Amino acid sequence: MKSGGHIFILTGAGVSKESGLDTFRDKGGIWAKYKIENVATPEGFDRNPALVHEFYNGRRQQLQDPKVQPNPAHHAIAKLMKEWNGDVTLVTQNIDNLHNRAAAALDLPDGIIQMHGRLLESLCTKCGVVEEINHDLNTDMVCHKCGTKGSVRPNIVWFGEMPYAMDEIYTRLADCDLFISIGTSGTVYPAAGFVAEAKAHGCIRAMEVNLERSDSSYYFDEYIIGPASETVPQLVEKILTGK
Repeated sequence: MKSGGHIFILTGAGVSKESGLDTFRDKGGIWAKYKIENVATPEGFDRNPALVHEFYNGRRQQLQDPKVQPNPAHHAIAKLMKEWNGDVTLVTQNIDNLHNRAAAALDLPDGIIQMHGRLLESLCTKCGVVEEINHDLNTDMVCHKCGTKGSVRPNIVWFGEMPYAMDEIYTRLADCDLFISIGTSGTVYPAAGFVAEAKAHGCIRAMEVNLERSDSSYYFDEYIIGPASETVPQLVEKILTGK
């Protein structure tokens, strides 16, 4: 790809898995232990907010384990964002902060689009205020802004809710020259349709990086099979050196 082009990167759970975070859809993953409708829907929160808080408190505690760190894939993507002579858009379906931490290590501004929300943020269902958190949530918590008790939930996009920043995402998809999908199953919409959207607007090349081909593989021009921590640094070096 020519220098100065626009690279759009979409990442999924396969990137964070290599940092030690549990995935949702893998065999024996999180959805094998919890029912989606109980912990990842607005209706589930209405029925049993204590269970939802327990679920996400566990995810938050795991993320804050000192052993969970950005892996070489996160660092390579951050390097590309810093060194590429053009625009790089990073959209992640992950709710962790591993991309953010890798970017911060290079003094990059936090321009990462986390379309499914952020685990280390809370959202008040009454007034809509979003706050950074690093602690457990519970049903007795009171919103600091509006004073409502029991209205604080994780700032996570649940099934049936609209992902964040969709207008911005589609604007950037329409402008990209290279689309790269890393570690995503290609089954969850709207993200699964991003590659088709990019190609429809004239994206020159689309690449998939994964442990195996996804359900959307037929849209891609090139496939790189292997662990993200190994394949992504190699890909970034090729892009930056023009080889």
